[in-house]
Amino acid sequence: MYIDSCKTGKYNRHLIRESYRENGKVKHRTIANISSCSDKEVNAIKLALRHKNDLANIVKNIGRTSTVQGKSMGAVWLVYNMAKQLGIVAALGTTREGKLALWQVIARVIDQGSRLSAVRLAGSHTACEVLRIKKTFNEDQLYSNLDWLNENQKTIEDRLFKFRNLASEDNNFFLYDVTSSYLEGTQNELGAFGYNRDKKKGKKQIVVGLLCDAHGHPLSIEVFTGNTQDPATFSSQIKKVTTRFGGGDVTLVGDRGMIKSKQITDILDNGMHYITAITKPQMEALLKDNVIQMSLFDQNLSEVETEDGIRYVLRNNPVRAKDMRQSRNSKTDSLKQMIKKKNIYLSEHPKAKTEVALKHVNEYCKKLKLNRWIEIIANTDHRQLEVNIDNDVLSHESALDGCYVLKTDLVSTYITKENVNARYKSLADVEWAFRTSKTVNLEMRPINVRLASRTRGHTFVVMLAYLIIQELSYRWRNIEMTVEEGIKELSTLCITDVNLNGVLSAGIIPAPRQSVKNLLNAADIKLPKVLPMATFNVSTRKKLVERRKTL
Repeated sequence: MYIDSCKTGKYNRHLIRESYRENGKVKHRTIANISSCSDKEVNAIKLALRHKNDLANIVKNIGRTSTVQGKSMGAVWLVYNMAKQLGIVAALGTTREGKLALWQVIARVIDQGSRLSAVRLAGSHTACEVLRIKKTFNEDQLYSNLDWLNENQKTIEDRLFKFRNLASEDNNFFLYDVTSSYLEGTQNELGAFGYNRDKKKGKKQIVVGLLCDAHGHPLSIEVFTGNTQDPATFSSQIKKVTTRFGGGDVTLVGDRGMIKSKQITDILDNGMHYITAITKPQMEALLKDNVIQMSLFDQNLSEVETEDGIRYVLRNNPVRAKDMRQSRNSKTDSLKQMIKKKNIYLSEHPKAKTEVALKHVNEYCKKLKLNRWIEIIANTDHRQLEVNIDNDVLSHESALDGCYVLKTDLVSTYITKENVNARYKSLADVEWAFRTSKTVNLEMRPINVRLASRTRGHTFVVMLAYLIIQELSYRWRNIEMTVEEGIKELSTLCITDVNLNGVLSAGIIPAPRQSVKNLLNAADIKLPKVLPMATFNVSTRKKLVERRKTL
């Protein structure tokens, strides 16, 4: 006999039910409906049923209880309810695999690491109690769960999109950007050598593309082999937008390295629009053809529309111009310091060759990209290196400092130049998502998996966790804590285990201190009064190595 509790609409339903076997099949029947009872009365009945075989002893020893500190529950409860509000819980489903995937997402938010660490985390947090996981699990099952996530990623992303989709013209704008993440090992199936944004020489990498809505909320994440060029990732995003996330006039927003002529053709062929930026050589070509003029570059936006319907939005950013000048001057000073050291060395070492010093300085000059207007001359008579700056070339190079040009095919009656500029700047939200996912909060790397399916499952977990981090950073914007600090603060809230007659009977949640209460209130999360206790312990298959035990 047991109590079956569920929520129907706004009301809680409680039924006393029992199981029986008929013709070899297990069936259930309802004995009584106790929905009209208060929560305290329902909990009392549950306690009585749980100890029905020893009820006399329980009554005899009532009041003889002991309490001990239980598992941490504050962080798990908050992140679980945030995932529920964002539709992640519903998107993953109520199956065992869905719940294990949900725990991987929650564990990634609370304390990053491998699948092994996620299992250990479940042992010290109320993972099974809050998520209502019925059986124990280990790291091998979490690794297999990454395969399940990879197989069901499309379905889960579509569910999330439908849950978050709002009737707004913003739904017609999509942001897309690409990053890379280096690998420590060499056995990952998607690992390859390519353009490494992490500046890790000699390490293989994977390429990750992130598609977001107009507000920077991730919609889909995709992993490519490490040698994939950025534009080559774009065609699959067009397919996603047109077949899964589209509706009406769709516009894709990407940077100058992403949306090039071929990608623009693909976008237009699919009946979509684009917003991108053009490169410096393209800007110079437009100036040469008199399509745009230098006088148009101002702190205020200006625009030019060509006969074929292409709009160019222009602006000069004085802050960016100042940064570029300072960077150029800093590089020039660095080069001059190197030349000074080389000259001192040449004067002190008569056998040193001027040609060798010149070669080293020229290589450094080229590395700093100063060789277009700086020439290093070797004075063989005096065994010294001299700097020759071509001011005409330097003036031409610095003319476009801080200037940028945006390009779009959207007509001015549909979107103003100010909104075109704002949409393109929204790409910063995607860049922030990459920074948060890779290093700040979620630690996408190191990637502790080898199979392609599990690598994709891992990055999908990171994307779902980022949705929660993003929402928490917004809700806690007025609290003097980072998201990471807030999660750690909530982790200090533990349940109190109540032992009645030597039997663990309930997990009571104490009143939180003010700092924890502020975090919960800001996130619009309410604590329950009690948590059901799990009847099993979670443990890892991999145990502490013997060498460590002997230290």
